[in-house]
Amino acid sequence: MAQPKSLDQVGLPVELTRRAIPSDNSQTPEKIVLGEKLFFDGRLSADGTVACSTCHDPARAFTDGRTSSMGIKGGVGQRNAPTILNALYNKTQFWDGRAKTLEEQAALPIVNPIEMGQPSMDAAVAGIGAIEEDRQGFQHVFGRALNGPDLVRAIASYERTQVAFDAPFDHFIAGDTNAIDDSAKRGWDLFNTKARCNKCHALSEEKRDVMTFTDNGFHNIGIGIIRHNVVALARQAEQLIDSGHAEAVDQAAVATDFSALGRFLITKKETDIAAFKTPDIRNVLVTGPYFHDGSQETLWDVIDHYNKGDGLKDPYLDEDIQALGPDGNRDRGPRRLPRIADERAIPGSGSNRAGRPT
Repeated sequence: MAQPKSLDQVGLPVELTRRAIPSDNSQTPEKIVLGEKLFFDGRLSADGTVACSTCHDPARAFTDGRTSSMGIKGGVGQRNAPTILNALYNKTQFWDGRAKTLEEQAALPIVNPIEMGQPSMDAAVAGIGAIEEDRQGFQHVFGRALNGPDLVRAIASYERTQVAFDAPFDHFIAGDTNAIDDSAKRGWDLFNTKARCNKCHALSEEKRDVMTFTDNGFHNIGIGIIRHNVVALARQAEQLIDSGHAEAVDQAAVATDFSALGRFLITKKETDIAAFKTPDIRNVLVTGPYFHDGSQETLWDVIDHYNKGDGLKDPYLDEDIQALGPDGNRDRGPRRLPRIADERAIPGSGSNRAGRPT
């Protein structure tokens, strides 16, 4: 699962994939190999115990299966670790969009006190550079000495190889009417109509999204409102958190109750209070627990949340969150969602190639 993925996958948007590669960080085989090595290297953390792969484990579809992720010395954060599968298509990174690129995303955990805990990026560079072979590797790939920006460029290059399509659903969209069963077909119709999933998990209500299943927006869906006094937290954050200071926002989002404020930490707009990014729901079968705080253990819990319209007393609730009724349409949603999983991401699936499972 950890190896870079082939672009020869049914459903993979080739042109969109090419556009996702930044002009200042082109993909090369040597850079990807270097980035993969760094992704699994605990030396990026202050005590050598935490790597990128600690929270983004390939065996768990690049998540960690925890409600909230664990860092050095047993520190536990406030956020659930999102998968990096298809993260190259994200317009912003993290649940609150506090990073615009995968390079920015790769840098922040390294210096977060309860994640990798390095006092500075220079300290991480020094740790990696302590081995001559690694110094030579950077010289070979970048043509210059090891440095912080190139370190995160290499990691981001590896992350951009983790693309996951070629699911039964992709074959269905491509014309194979037998690729999914009738229950999944009914679920797909509900997804785009009565169940209202397409309100967020589509590029627009008029056009069904069969690629990334996200509007790249931020929505308050009623999670955490009861547990947190978000209005009081927002007033405190206005005074205490400098939204222009990336590391300060990162620490507030991961290590404090300000985490519940979501996008507000970045924009300070009242409409963004407790609003979080719409995730790509590909491979959702194997990326639980769910939502920004990991508060929903199963897909049934997720569907039940939306079915009941949880959070209706939340003054900042997104207008598209509406109760669907006592039973609503929850009986088919979870049956359909696994069919948009690249089955190579499912432990024990038996898949052994870039195409269909064996």
